[in-house]
Amino acid sequence: MAAVLMRLVPCSFGPAVAPRSLAFSSSAAVRAVSLSPTKPLPERVKIVEVGPRDGLQNEKTIVPADVKIRLIDMLSEAGLPVIEATSFVSPKWVPQCKFRSAVNQLPGLFNLQMADQEEVMRGIHRKPGVNYPVLTPNLKGYRAAVIAGAKEVAIFGAASELFSKKNINCSVEESLQRFEEVMTAAKQDGIPVRGYVSCVLGCPYEGKVSPLKVAEVASRLYSMGCYEISLGDTIGVGTPGGMAEMLEVVKKEVPVNALAVHCHDTYGQALANILVALQNGISVVDSSVAGLGGCPYAQGASGNVATEDVVYMLNGLSIQTGVDLPKLMDAGLYICRSLNRRTNSKVAQASCKL
Repeated sequence: MAAVLMRLVPCSFGPAVAPRSLAFSSSAAVRAVSLSPTKPLPERVKIVEVGPRDGLQNEKTIVPADVKIRLIDMLSEAGLPVIEATSFVSPKWVPQCKFRSAVNQLPGLFNLQMADQEEVMRGIHRKPGVNYPVLTPNLKGYRAAVIAGAKEVAIFGAASELFSKKNINCSVEESLQRFEEVMTAAKQDGIPVRGYVSCVLGCPYEGKVSPLKVAEVASRLYSMGCYEISLGDTIGVGTPGGMAEMLEVVKKEVPVNALAVHCHDTYGQALANILVALQNGISVVDSSVAGLGGCPYAQGASGNVATEDVVYMLNGLSIQTGVDLPKLMDAGLYICRSLNRRTNSKVAQASCKL
């Protein structure tokens, strides 16, 4: 018999992510959502490690380039197939990307005073078979990334208008128009592009986000030429029922083999949400070593789901990842010691690593 979750229709919530305002399970309107798998669990899952970029972007102090480089190299040695290395965005929006030396050879562009993006891209040891994508918000960032040696880029939009304006300073439609420019240039250069959709299960400013809006944005990115669309529960308010409902709608617009999930663990639902995604045919999961991360524009949102915890769960399901868990935990230990903080990985905590 198919498992059934009683999902409570949420109320809207305000800018601060707080239990009092996040009424995702307090409404009287109740609807049953089926969680029965539509496909067998995948035999193999691709882990996209976002720790060096998404995990560190919310740090209040600048993380030295040599620390980032060593972290990326350790993650490469652990067998992660994709490691998001850095981002090429304005320092106005992400503190970890305060620009420093410039890419002055870019004609017609503002002087992109890059922080350590060039240094990181130049310093990492690129392991054969491992991809090192970087985040680019617009054509200027894209061109800077390519000059710095990027072989794959990612663009990031949102299913929420207010979040888009807070995050990348433009409307959803304006962001999609910017991405068209990036996609045109990337196609000419033969650079693969991955797309992100933020706030797929809730927004800190708008509350509940319609699955239809998520599907619309995801479909637009896929139609532009993004080879993969990562669906992000940016503030970690999603539940298995909400994940199932959203995927049911999105899969009608985008092939399931072109979808990934990106779950934050604010409410402790990330692994459960990932399992539901696997049951729905998803075989690509974003995660962050040691559970690093947050969001500068989602107050109170905790970090991404810990890569260690995802790999441990997948190992228990006999799903292959190619990731060496002990080496991965060593990478988590290294970055947590560098940041002088405790790991958010339950697996690492249980293993007394930190």
